[in-house]
Amino acid sequence: MQEQARRLREPLQWGRAQKRALALALTLLAAAVLGLGAYALTSGGSSSRRDCVDVTFASTLGGATLKGCGAHARAICASGSFPRLADELSAACARAGFAYRRPR
Repeated sequence: MQEQARRLREPLQWGRAQKRALALALTLLAAAVLGLGAYALTSGGSSSRRDCVDVTFASTLGGATLKGCGAHARAICASGSFPRLADELSAACARAGFAYRRPR
């Protein structure tokens, strides 16, 4: 009974193993936060690029998207293959700086 009273009276003591475990956990947490921060800063989405085309339209199963960047976007704009998206695709191609070919 006296031993229990002494344990309750004294503050907890951190041993060497507990201090190492805490330091390791804090180091791993800091590394993860830094890694995620670097990833978030360096990996932009494709819609942030100037040479991207991104059109959302109604489809049979709900909303669908037509996306492309660079050469793929240039091919989409030049194909003339999307008659139902002519107005939206024309505007998206103009924003990206690509020539748009109207569907026949």
